[in-house]
Amino acid sequence: MSDKDSKTIGRDMEETKEYHRRYLRAINNPVRRGILRALKDGDGSLGSLSSATGLDEKTVAWHLSILEYGFCVEKEERDGEPFYALTKEGLVVDYVDK
Repeated sequence: MSDKDSKTIGRDMEETKEYHRRYLRAINNPVRRGILRALKDGDGSLGSLSSATGLDEKTVAWHLSILEYGFCVEKEERDGEPFYALTKEGLVVDYVDK
């Protein structure tokens, strides 16, 4: 992956450090890694992610906001509802906890 493909590479060293801090905070939580796995294996709606993880939708939404801030997921609207998709950075879930 080139620097231009990575969302965690900033314009300067300080910005890059901040991006890496946000990214590491996002993936350094077993609940959020479970959400990333559920997202990889299924639908990106809050209801589906809630069912897959056993967490209520409000909790899932809170963790998704951290994952979005940490560059692991992207949010879009589908029929007025939030829908989430993994980014390249979110695919790290394939290599964590194995």
